[in-house]
Order: sequence, then structure tokens, then C-alpha cells
Amino acid sequence: MDNAVAMIDNVMPVQASQAAGQARMEAFSFGDPEPVMDNREILDYIECWMNGRWYEPPVSLEGLAKSFRASTHHSSSIYFKRNILLSTFQPHPLLDRATFSGYALDFLTFGNAYLERRTSRTLRAVKLEHALAKYVRRGADLEQYFFVRGWRDEHEFPAGSIYHMREPDINQEVYGLPEYLSALQSAWLNESATLFRRRYYNNGSHAGFILYVSDPAQQQEDIDAMRTALKNSKGPGNFRNLFLYSPNGKKDGIQLIPVSDVSAKDEFFSIKNVSRDDVLAAHRIPPQLLGIVPSNTGGFGAVLPAAQVFARNEIVPLQERFRELNDWMGEEVVRFVPYVVPTDEKVA
Repeated sequence: MDNAVAMIDNVMPVQASQAAGQARMEAFSFGDPEPVMDNREILDYIECWMNGRWYEPPVSLEGLAKSFRASTHHSSSIYFKRNILLSTFQPHPLLDRATFSGYALDFLTFGNAYLERRTSRTLRAVKLEHALAKYVRRGADLEQYFFVRGWRDEHEFPAGSIYHMREPDINQEVYGLPEYLSALQSAWLNESATLFRRRYYNNGSHAGFILYVSDPAQQQEDIDAMRTALKNSKGPGNFRNLFLYSPNGKKDGIQLIPVSDVSAKDEFFSIKNVSRDDVLAAHRIPPQLLGIVPSNTGGFGAVLPAAQVFARNEIVPLQERFRELNDWMGEEVVRFVPYVVPTDEKVA
């Protein structure tokens, strides 16, 4: 046993027989452990890369945009928070509902949100316009801002016209990062499980098998008839039953050998549920507020207390973050009404 362990560790071939010309058995190991702290942490040392004019984000904003719809619960959670903020937002002559909606959606998705202050000839603010966070870059002096949709398509905003709200990052102070980054792996796993299941059903054959016939009593006519019956069992109306009669056959003369383990437990629902819970935990949204049907008999609990706790612990802090714009503008542009869940049926 010790020799076998040493053989695997050293990845050394082992001679199966001492006789010359005999085949040699080779044993090797695979699946080496991967460290948690891998090469991706090198980005923490360089923080944000600067191309000479502006800083590049520490993560791919294009990737965050593509991941937005990777999981049902991921995009739904972001929309849910945005809708609550929009329902409590009070419009201002400088900031209407449509502008605030995109502004809030950018902040919840990218951890960055930008508003451009449009001024008159007298330098009086006349409008706040939403600048898409996916394409905004911060200049080298951290006061300049550029709108970059391609390496040839760029626009520099006037100095002092951009308000940047960001979710602070622990590694750099140039850009913000969304809070849900730790749950992206779960969101991608949820998407992969769904795509795999779609391909599984679209495949049609599902788990294949090998029909192994070793019975000498079978004639060529019987083999041809069996081949025809198997061909006719595919296509529309498949999953048909096949009857095989072998009067002179022997035990194990005809065997059905599955290519894949069809008896293995289906992990699709487990993957979907576990990845869903991870995403909801990252967004800190109670499952009953998203309309998720509980799989247990006890359920998730009452909706009203969950909504009240969510309003106090999540919506109120978000409203305070958006009120930071008032300090930059010098007037109360962002105003909210309290988020109250009505308990009276007539009011509801």
C-alpha cells in the first residue's frame, strides 16, 4: 500500500510484469487542489489601471452588464429595490422620475452612478441628466470624467459637471463596486444549470445506452428486426416500450449497458435552490417578497413583518445614500416619502 501511494505521488510508471515485452501499467494523479488565494489577487496591488487619460474600472463593467440577466433572482432583486426607491421618490424640477430610475438602476448594478449637471449661461442648474455608468470613466486627476463607448468614441464632460455616487471599495478609491460581487458565482451557476437542462431536453436522446447481444441463439434476422424496432422508437412519440422474445437465450445473453448513470440523483433542483439562496442573501431580500414558492410546509413566514424589516434595514439606508446628492447640489433635489406597507385592506 505504501508503494502504491508513493507511485501515485511521484507519477512513476509501474511495471506490471518482469517479463520483457509485457505492457506496463502507468498510474498518475489528477485534480490538484486549487488555493483560495489565487492569481486574481494581483489586481489588488495595481488597483485601477490608468491608460494615460482615465482610470479603467477594477472589474469589467461589460461583464456586470451581461451578468445582470444571468439569474432570475439577481435581476429581479435589483429591479425590486429600484422600484421601491422609485415609488417613494418625489420628483424635482431638476430630477424627474425617469432620470432617477436609471440613476438608481446603475448604482445598484455597477456600484457607480453619475449625474450630469446642465447649466444655463448664468451657470444656474437647469437639469440633471443621467450618464450611463457602463461607459463613464474617471480622469487621471479624479476630477475629470469621460464618456467612452469605444476607443474612438469619447466625450469629456465639463469640469465640475459630474456627480459620482459610488459604493466604496476596500482596495481602491476611484470606482465603486456592487455589493453582490460575492454572489456572481452562484448566479452564473444558476444560469449554467438552466442552460444545461435546456440542452438536455433539446437533445432528445438523453442518456444513451449500448445494447450488447452475445447470445449465439440469435439469428441475423432477429438482429435486423431488433435494429428496426430500435430505430422506430426514436423521433416523435418516443419513449416507447420494446418487447424482445428470445426462447433459446441464455442469462445475460442480451444486456442493456447505460452510457451515463441514469439512476444518479438529479441535482438540478438542489443547484437552483442553493444558488438562489446565495443570490438573495447577497441582495438581502426576503424570499417571500419576490414571490418565491416555499418548498417546505412551514413556509417563509408572514410577508408583512418581512417587508417592514426590509424597509428599515435596506430601503432607508439606500434612501440616505441617494440624499448625498443634495449636499453636492446645495439644495434638496432628492426627497423621499417613507416606505410604509399598508395594513388596512381598504388602503391596500
